[in-house]
Amino acid sequence: MDKVNGGKYFYQEDLSEEDFNFSQHQQQQVSFSEIGFLDDLQFHAASPPLHTCLEEIAKLGEFPTLIPEVEPQKRKRQRFSLASLELLKNYGNRFKQFNGDKVTEPSNDVACTKVEDPKLSTEEIVRLAGAKFIQSTSQPADGPSRLSHPFHLDFCGLSDEERRDVELAESLFASAEKVGSQQFERARKFLNQCDHLSSTTGNPVQRVVYFFSEALREKIDRETGRNTSKDSGKRPSINVDEELMSSSPPTLAAHEELPFSQVTQFAGIQAIIENTVEARKIHIIDLGIHNGVQWTILMQALATRCECPLELLKITAIGTTSKHLLVETGKRLASFAQSLNLPFSFNVVMVSDMLDLREDLFELDADETVAFYSAYLLRSMITRPNQLESIMKVVRSINPCIMIVTEVEASHNSPAFVSRFVEALFFFSAFFDCLETFMKRDDQNRMITESKFFGEGIRNIVAAEGEERKIRHVKIDVWRAFFARYGMVETELSRSSLYQATMLVKKFHCEKSFTLDMNGKCLITVWKGTPICSLSAWKFLSQ
Repeated sequence: MDKVNGGKYFYQEDLSEEDFNFSQHQQQQVSFSEIGFLDDLQFHAASPPLHTCLEEIAKLGEFPTLIPEVEPQKRKRQRFSLASLELLKNYGNRFKQFNGDKVTEPSNDVACTKVEDPKLSTEEIVRLAGAKFIQSTSQPADGPSRLSHPFHLDFCGLSDEERRDVELAESLFASAEKVGSQQFERARKFLNQCDHLSSTTGNPVQRVVYFFSEALREKIDRETGRNTSKDSGKRPSINVDEELMSSSPPTLAAHEELPFSQVTQFAGIQAIIENTVEARKIHIIDLGIHNGVQWTILMQALATRCECPLELLKITAIGTTSKHLLVETGKRLASFAQSLNLPFSFNVVMVSDMLDLREDLFELDADETVAFYSAYLLRSMITRPNQLESIMKVVRSINPCIMIVTEVEASHNSPAFVSRFVEALFFFSAFFDCLETFMKRDDQNRMITESKFFGEGIRNIVAAEGEERKIRHVKIDVWRAFFARYGMVETELSRSSLYQATMLVKKFHCEKSFTLDMNGKCLITVWKGTPICSLSAWKFLSQ
């Protein structure tokens, strides 16, 4: 791309290949039988044996399973707008935490003190426990009692702590298998073993096992009609969506100290900048604005645009509840825009149900360029396909120049409990491992993040069924099939967008642990081999 963000000065230095460390994966065809949200939501398939699920996952690669890094082909020299390349630098200098009137100047150097740790990662510990579980369950029926001698296998090469963690995770697998086969009392015995070693304040294996154990107990209670799960009645009702819309310390800390959201935000907003390069009026429609911190990135980029001065940046937030939080987000964004002397307006479109969403609810002007932004919103409607359909019809009628979509890159929508449990355990093990790298164990923001956000997510994936199970992550191939139904095509993320993502990885100093992957035209963020989230850009065929 010759011009980015309307700049007339270009960055001439050739970027080395090491700046773009991506693995290229072929897109795989997806059958409609794999698209979970098209299935009958009342269908309950029998769970396969746990060892079968583990063996299938093991086929993806020998333990430990890591995504290989493939050297990208050398490309022609690209030119970059100086303004776009300074997006990260400007943001670091001007980032405003939405916490009253306080302005924080964060450091661009986030210490990643444990990435060189030779110990096994949390996900590797869990995967090893799964392999040992398969071996132990394949022993003859007249062999030693599994309950009395469950960990007879060799632990050669492991430290004492790793050995205990493998035993702990194996007990969790054993309990999940018994839950899957409805042997609930035997499952409780294994969960009692987990209680002795798991903890909300221990190492990441102990923490992730604690929350999965809690989820299994709730699953058992639901299946048996009991209401005596540990801490039941003491656990407050948590509205995760409202928490994400707030500017509370845990949400801001997660944004600042963990790399995932910043990487996808910078790369996605760079794509919006490039697709609105000649627009004097830009209208962003955000399907799930949360606390709105992502739009400070766009504002700073637009404030430095010289060749095509901006007449108006308009942001419209869509919501079904908590209008007061959306209004507060708008006030914070307006204040930030004012500090940059940026012309800005903020609108809220409230509907009681996404089925009521219509094009005429938006203040659309003929001379404005519209872009849609959806971060972790569509996955929440997989149990309500009619609402997804309603949203996409509105998007199609408005016909934006681009739609940026960020979603969790995981398969947590299986109707089979055991399959869902195994996938979720591996995924959250990687996330807890990441928290261990960037936040101290006694950090209150970390503990709240683990309990409120991850703990609630684990409970919903593992314990809930039917429409109560709202967290149903699906992978990018499923979303590709979905968007294709509405005439949308995936567009390639530019070299500038990938550069932004790469620079964020370097900012966090954890290139060996946090890597970037390409699945076709989609960017995947990966922690120690486990995909975490996807970023994709979409346009309609008519464009």
